[in-house]
Amino acid sequence: MMQLIHHFIDRGDEVTFVSSAKDSYYQEDLLKLELSCSFVQLNDSSFNKFIEDLNPHIVIFDRFMTEEQFSWRVMDSCPNAIRILNTEDLHFLREARHVEVKKVATRELSRASSGAEMEVEPRSLDLRSFRSGVQLRELASIYRSDISLMVSDFEVKLLSETYQIPSEKLVHLPLYVEVKDQELLPYAVRENFVFIGNFWHEPNWDAVRYLKSTIWPLIRKKVPRAKLTIYGAYCSEKVYQLANEKEGFLVKGRADDALEVVEKSRVSIAPLRFGAGIKGKLLESMMCGTPSITSNVGAEGMTDGNWGGFIEDDPQLFADRAAQLYLDQQEWEKAQKRGFGLIQQRFTKVQFENTLNQSLEKLTDLATHRNQSIVSLILQNQSHQASRYMSIWIEEKKRNGRGGS
Repeated sequence: MMQLIHHFIDRGDEVTFVSSAKDSYYQEDLLKLELSCSFVQLNDSSFNKFIEDLNPHIVIFDRFMTEEQFSWRVMDSCPNAIRILNTEDLHFLREARHVEVKKVATRELSRASSGAEMEVEPRSLDLRSFRSGVQLRELASIYRSDISLMVSDFEVKLLSETYQIPSEKLVHLPLYVEVKDQELLPYAVRENFVFIGNFWHEPNWDAVRYLKSTIWPLIRKKVPRAKLTIYGAYCSEKVYQLANEKEGFLVKGRADDALEVVEKSRVSIAPLRFGAGIKGKLLESMMCGTPSITSNVGAEGMTDGNWGGFIEDDPQLFADRAAQLYLDQQEWEKAQKRGFGLIQQRFTKVQFENTLNQSLEKLTDLATHRNQSIVSLILQNQSHQASRYMSIWIEEKKRNGRGGS
């Protein structure tokens, strides 16, 4: 979202940031960017007047829940505004993988109690048969929007091939990073392993538990003096309780400077078992010249085969590769170089800007674009009415003092 904001400011556009969230101590200081910031109420008709007076040319919704809440009001008040869904990642894909990981865990417990042989990896996930409320809501939001921004090319392909989303409605727009200007710390002065991630995000919590129970003991056998430090915002007591100094497993909570702690580490590890989108922690590792080892889920949408480290799903192979990166300076420097190359190949600012500008230019004839998909028109009409009457009902409940949310 910050990269989108900067892009439109740099183009000379007037940007207004609108949110229903409460202020946070760690929030970005948007006012220093010389843009307007407005707080809006959920399920409140005051937004209609607000957006009508603003009369935007483009409206970007941050994830499908925001599009559900506000897009029908935008359609009512500003029908000619381009509506863009910023997906961040596919929530239903992450949900489906999480469900499969839980199923595997249940099967393993059953096998263990019966003395049967344990499974090593989850079975292949069949997304064609997976159904959930989140999935249907998210797909409907993508269909309703004029275009949807996708950070992962894997997810673009999934939506096109499995769910028949028209290609003209999908824009592959990854994050971008730049290799740090100053000289990076060399191999010899770096030490230890690092994992970093927001603990409100369930894949991170699962990965840390998996590290603790399975991966880290295997790495420690090969690199007995090394330590693993876990950093992450919203670190709860259950995460801190995993810390064990004797095992070299440290939990530090939120990092004051995430890039600094990553650059000082020799190897970044992220054994993610489920998730979606592309992983900021791994992009930042490459940006800091810190080789990483992750799973196929972790690297998904970020590489065509090249990686700034290694990609492994099997726990023992993961540990072997982690130790190799840590102990072999020549292999470490090769991995670092591959990471820099991957950034230049796929994650530069100029690529981001060119892709977004070209996508917006294609929407000059908005009426023709919208009429290309009958499914989109149906969902815009029917979902529009459903959202409208649900929101009006909630607003009436609040007005009459009977609660609601």
